Amino acid sequence: MKMKPMGDQLLLKAHETQSKTKSGIILTATNDVYGYADVINVGPGVFNPMSGDIIPNICKEGDIVLVPVSKLSGKNGNQIKLEEDTYVLVRESEIAMVSVSDS
Repeated sequence: MKMKPMGDQLLLKAHETQSKTKSGIILTATNDVYGYADVINVGPGVFNPMSGDIIPNICKEGDIVLVPVSKLSGKNGNQIKLEEDTYVLVRESEIAMVSVSDS
């Protein structure tokens, strides 16, 4: 079943957090405030009731974004399971940064 987010929502696949350093030290806890995620799907944007227009989202499929870890954890009810994969659903306004191409 194919699903698409509504409004300014983004469907994200969180990157795995690193459990070992390059030298092989096992990390038991992390102080990371932000984490990386891939943008899997994007809603059409936010409806502006004053003008009747839709303000399109800036993020697009394939982007890598930086998001607060609290949003990526799925503990706040935004975790979704689709066809054996786990994703998180966040609003575009909760994104801290988005990847940009060098071209």
